[in-house]
Amino acid sequence: MKRNQLSVTDSRKKILELFMRSDGALAHADIEHHSGTEFDRVTIYRTLQTFVEKGIIHTIPTSDNSVRYALCKDECSEGHHHDDHVHFMCDGCGTTYCLDHVTVPAIALPQGFLASQTDVVISGKCDKCG
Repeated sequence: MKRNQLSVTDSRKKILELFMRSDGALAHADIEHHSGTEFDRVTIYRTLQTFVEKGIIHTIPTSDNSVRYALCKDECSEGHHHDDHVHFMCDGCGTTYCLDHVTVPAIALPQGFLASQTDVVISGKCDKCG
């Protein structure tokens, strides 16, 4: 957090620790239920937004129009996410994985179009549920 010019608060520290212990992406509700502390919804939301803005976590869209969050890799920075990888959502256990070794294919857009973000989400069964 200090590297990203953020003050280290108890809520930020506990939420970041939760991401570091997680095998997959987390939803807002996951953080509410597993943080071990009673943080109000607004504190969690603001912390997640700050972490996204600072390049600490990135967002993953879901089919039900909710959002999950996962840790960024070291090359992300404030306002510049470099998470061009595929995400996998397991239909069995509900876990969302970052498939860092699978890159998003290049897409040729029509002239005048400029992409700011590309999201590829694959759903199916993970190796634990398959």
